[in-house]
Amino acid sequence: MTSQAVRVGIREVRPILSVDNEEARKRVLNLYKAWYRQIPYIVRRYDIPRSEQQCREKLREEFMKHKDVRDIRIIDMLIIKGQMELKETVEVWKQKGHIMMYFQDTVEQKPKDFLSKFLQNAL
Repeated sequence: MTSQAVRVGIREVRPILSVDNEEARKRVLNLYKAWYRQIPYIVRRYDIPRSEQQCREKLREEFMKHKDVRDIRIIDMLIIKGQMELKETVEVWKQKGHIMMYFQDTVEQKPKDFLSKFLQNAL
């Protein structure tokens, strides 16, 4: 009885795009290269106040955010999202504000105690 419960509880998960880690790695590198190649056109087309070098650094930073992800299905989902973002950006379906959102600094934490809240609102 317990062996049947174990067999029922274990399911094989189907891959989304990639079959193994090597294929997922190739897809990530291809996506990175596609973004990298489009940066000069994006800078010109959207007329953003950033240099190509700054955009490349931001691209690298965005990819490095997910460097510790090891699950192939999650990697595949991130690849799909990255491809959609690239298509939207290249086809100019985004506005300048959407592109500039990537360059926003990290969000400051809101004050938690009364005095800090008061001082923040008073200034």
